[in-house]
Amino acid sequence: MLLPDWAVLNAVVDHLAHGSWGLSGWQIALFTLAMTHITMISVTIFLHRHQAHRALDLHPIASHFFRFWLWLTTGQVTKEWASIHRKHHAKCEQAEDPHSPHVYGIKTVLLQGYELYRAEAVKSETMARYGHGTPNDWIERNLYTRFSTLGIVLMLAIDITLFGAAGLAVWAVQMAWTPVMAAGIVNGAAHYWGYRNFEAPDASTNISPWGILIAGEELHNNHHTYPTSAKLSVKSYEFDIGWMYISALQALGLAKVKKTPPKAAFGDIRPVADEKTLEALIANRYEIMATYAKGVRQAAQVEFEAMKARSADAAVIKAAQRWMHRDQEQVPAAAASELQKARAASPVLDKMVIMREELRQMWLNTHVSREQLTLELQSWCRRAEESGIAALHDFSLKLRAARV
Repeated sequence: MLLPDWAVLNAVVDHLAHGSWGLSGWQIALFTLAMTHITMISVTIFLHRHQAHRALDLHPIASHFFRFWLWLTTGQVTKEWASIHRKHHAKCEQAEDPHSPHVYGIKTVLLQGYELYRAEAVKSETMARYGHGTPNDWIERNLYTRFSTLGIVLMLAIDITLFGAAGLAVWAVQMAWTPVMAAGIVNGAAHYWGYRNFEAPDASTNISPWGILIAGEELHNNHHTYPTSAKLSVKSYEFDIGWMYISALQALGLAKVKKTPPKAAFGDIRPVADEKTLEALIANRYEIMATYAKGVRQAAQVEFEAMKARSADAAVIKAAQRWMHRDQEQVPAAAASELQKARAASPVLDKMVIMREELRQMWLNTHVSREQLTLELQSWCRRAEESGIAALHDFSLKLRAARV
């Protein structure tokens, strides 16, 4: 009767328990965070900014590394991701939006974002309409798309080999990271909570000014305002770590940025607003309207204090403070009535809201000729400067100094 070789058996058991690397718990945790960070960088640079929006070009070496890494760590099919994201932008906050919390509810998107993604991925019409320009070479057809789950099975084997039983936990975190962070938090929270730099035509928000954990995708309002920009940060206090990596790739000749957020320039004040002023307004409309909103909020504080002195309803004041600088269609019905009461109580507030909407129509009225729009802009500036409202007067002068 052969007896077991206890030394060999113990070695096998030890390997299964600790893996070939024999790392401590905190070392395994750091490794897991590094792996998931590379995955998020691959998602934001390759899938999002390069594939879905064409904001930058990637060298074939960088492009294929990202494709391979995403296949290995997520099983993600490029065409599916790009198609669904493009449809999200095309149908944002509408019934056809694949994952809007305003359609499905915030709880559903946060907890079942991956299920919503898979439900959209099987729609052939979505793939056909929005999947153009995604990889379709031999390796994509015969490996990455055809055997999309093979990569994550290989990743499981690697994790168990390296870390033993703990490799199962490492793999589980890797598999959950992107669905939770991208499908859940970005698609859910970034259309529900946070701050807005710009009045983009949807409910997008910036979750945090520091885009690190989700590789810059936290700056979602900035992205929806300038979707074809390779850089997601716009304010001096914002940080987009994805942009940091893109800059490094560009310095190495592995990437070429095609577009970044536009920035308004200002020169001497023109005697009157002209076609160049109109061009600057349209090209930098989100930044210029954000400047308008800031001035309006500051000027409105005097009105709010006067309303408080008259013992105005606190709900009316609160609604005006929150919504008076927003596009009319973005104001909820419940807040709209309160905002209307505030406007009725303050001719100054009413004037600023009316003129904001008139200014917004400058780029929405696409059926009006350029010459007519220029005349309307001249009239707007004249009325703003003659309104007796300092905020409107000062804004009009700045607008007449705007350059492309």
